[in-house]
Amino acid sequence: MTTPAERRRRGRAARDRVSRSDHGRWIPAADRPDPLAVLEQQGADRVTRLLPIRYGRMAENPFGYLRGAAAVMAADLGAVPDTGLTVQLCGDAHLVNFGVYASPERALLFDVNDFDETYPGPFEWDVKRLAASVAVAARDNGQDERRVRRAARAAVEGYATAMRRLAGMGELEVWYARVDTAQLVPLLGRPRQRERAESELAHARRRTSLQAFGKLTEERDGRRRIISAPPLIEPLKKTELRGIGKVFSDYRATLAEDRRVLLDRYRFVDAATKVVGVGSVGTRCFIVLLEGRDARDPLFLQLKEAGRSVLEDHLPPALVDAEVATHHGGRRVVTGQHLMQAASDIFLGWTTGVAGRHFYGRQLRDMKGSVEVGDLRPSGLRAYADLCGRTLARAHARTGDRLAIAGYLGGADTFAEAVAEFAVRYADRTGADHGELVAAIADGRITATRGV
Repeated sequence: MTTPAERRRRGRAARDRVSRSDHGRWIPAADRPDPLAVLEQQGADRVTRLLPIRYGRMAENPFGYLRGAAAVMAADLGAVPDTGLTVQLCGDAHLVNFGVYASPERALLFDVNDFDETYPGPFEWDVKRLAASVAVAARDNGQDERRVRRAARAAVEGYATAMRRLAGMGELEVWYARVDTAQLVPLLGRPRQRERAESELAHARRRTSLQAFGKLTEERDGRRRIISAPPLIEPLKKTELRGIGKVFSDYRATLAEDRRVLLDRYRFVDAATKVVGVGSVGTRCFIVLLEGRDARDPLFLQLKEAGRSVLEDHLPPALVDAEVATHHGGRRVVTGQHLMQAASDIFLGWTTGVAGRHFYGRQLRDMKGSVEVGDLRPSGLRAYADLCGRTLARAHARTGDRLAIAGYLGGADTFAEAVAEFAVRYADRTGADHGELVAAIADGRITATRGV
């Protein structure tokens, strides 16, 4: 067994592979794939009639574009040398993919909350995507370039500070570490920040299956049914509803035994398709309404398609996990989420649908909430970026060699400066890519539906 000192030395040795300052020298590769072609290729296996919604949401602003362009950034990250210090990556660690949710004990936690692209890979890929998202968000919010760089750097400094601290902790201590929002609010310095945070947490506590029941269902033919709101929500046909039974049975089998007992206390009521997110638009997604004790005891589950991670085609061969690459896509997502989150949804499981498509299941709403990034002022964005960086470090520390990563980072600010520079450069590239998408929509090469 290697000693802590040896693990730190391994991290410092990775600087010979990629120095810390090298991360800031990013320029687009000469053979960089056309971003629009990457997006169109992604859409080839999606629901074609929904793709205009995806393009419309991405065209709204550069941050919306970045959210939907995880595959584009994966290609950019894969074109440069990596540290070889592997963790379980979120794969899409932008600002909006962090947020609050309820733990099984009903405490509100703050954590990474999207794992569609999760996969083992170099730790810096998540850090760079987070920092780039901060820079893009800061520009979208009208911040000057000095503040843009400071905000991006805050995310990286938060990550590095937390990783150094985690490197000094024991294994169980790291595994049990979590960000409980009850402890978070008092740390906010300004009264307005605390008031806003309290308001957002109160809103998250109300986002339950019962609230969804009131918003997403209606009385129809004497029975409660999911509303029809095409193209965003569309009830299933009778033939499709019959097929849900087998899919749901397979999903149930992947849950822990106690969760299966709980799920069996509910009965199936209705199901529908639902459009979600930005980058996910066009993938198959179902919402399932169940009823427990009575009609006032609903449970909404979501079954979301899980294809291959966008990271898989761009990782060095030595980092591609053959077992992960070949097993069930839904299981990949579920495993990644369990590995990275401090606590996970009790109904997290996976299943196989029509035509062999992979899905994962979870609660649709379980006190979930996220910050409105567009409303954050400079100091608020920096504080939020720092929090996201610290949270990402905790997730990485659970699955990678935190001592090696801390050894690589060292005590200086070299890595933070470099990744902040990368973030600014990548924000430039994102703005240009977004402009190309808008131009393609304007001249009719791509069809987009705005405001949906």
